[in-house]
Amino acid sequence: MMRIHIEQITEQGLILEFAEKAEVFPVLANMVKSGECAFLAPIKTNLRAIRIGDMVEVEGHLASVVRLTCGRCLNEFSAPLESNFALTYTRLVPGINDDAVQAEVQLNAEDMGLIWFQGEEINLHNGIQEQVVLAFPLKAVCKENCKGLCSICGTNLNDGNCVCVRDSSDSKFAVLKNLNLK
Repeated sequence: MMRIHIEQITEQGLILEFAEKAEVFPVLANMVKSGECAFLAPIKTNLRAIRIGDMVEVEGHLASVVRLTCGRCLNEFSAPLESNFALTYTRLVPGINDDAVQAEVQLNAEDMGLIWFQGEEINLHNGIQEQVVLAFPLKAVCKENCKGLCSICGTNLNDGNCVCVRDSSDSKFAVLKNLNLK
């Protein structure tokens, strides 16, 4: 399980390693089920937890390999998925000790970038899942210079040129050719 027991964190911190399948994370399981990606390796997480008062700072690194569909040519490709992260877990909003005052504060722990926890155990599951999702590329491309598909016939231009005739007047901006700005 991806949990930290507070009493296990020593002065030097606590170092943990996890390797979990994507299916144990609900959001990642939905991404796989919907065909957005496929995880080719477990999600490996190395982390160090340090106690700072009622807060626990967790710094770590996660890595896996995913199969994605290129957004330009629609070919599938595999890519490493890696990320360094830092998460801060807290029992109380820092600087506020009085329960009555704390109830009046408009900012909550999430607004301050903190993850609230209760008791003597921190469940890392949601924090790690969020970091995996954030590690995905905004636009998946198989290679930086991917040429994509021909907009007329759909030929993969990475495999060679197609025979389509492109008329410059077909462009959306062709009408601007005769524009006179005098």
